[in-house]
Amino acid sequence: MKLAFKIFIFVFLTFGDESFSLTDYKIKNICRKEKKELICIKNLKDKRSILQKGDLIEIPVIPYKR
Repeated sequence: MKLAFKIFIFVFLTFGDESFSLTDYKIKNICRKEKKELICIKNLKDKRSILQKGDLIEIPVIPYKR
């Protein structure tokens, strides 16, 4: 149990600083469906740069309606 915990802590500390952000290709695919595509691309690239700096961003949660 202690060994598993130590391995978990090691992996978390080693890979915890890396964040896998969206690539330009993925951003273009997401925004292709939007009405204002250029504004969507600009917003997502801005949020990606803010995340890479280490700052927090606000993520809206849309409730599911049946």
